[in-house]
Amino acid sequence: MTTKKYPTDTVAQAQVAWEAWKKIDPVLKIGDLTTAALAADLAQLQSQQAQMNALKAQLTDLRNQRDATCMGIWDKVKRVRAGVKGIYGDDSSQYEMVGGTRRSERKRPTRKPQ
Repeated sequence: MTTKKYPTDTVAQAQVAWEAWKKIDPVLKIGDLTTAALAADLAQLQSQQAQMNALKAQLTDLRNQRDATCMGIWDKVKRVRAGVKGIYGDDSSQYEMVGGTRRSERKRPTRKPQ
């Protein structure tokens, strides 16, 4: 995994620096950097973070819906297999066709030495 190219607390450090800069001298320019430019970047970052959180919530909801659908499908597959097993038997080719393992093809249990 690659490491990030910035500290994990960049936002907190930027906010502290911006607040301190405003108290020291709000019109002070450091090269082409101003308090307004730093504030604009912080606002943009907060907007991006809000969008990411909204997308993360949507993704979580979609995953939950997918999981519920899969559980329903799996329940139906089990019911189909059980129905075919009950009607045709557990050693029938019909049971194998729906994904079951025929009784004659199952591995025999081995005795464990005592």
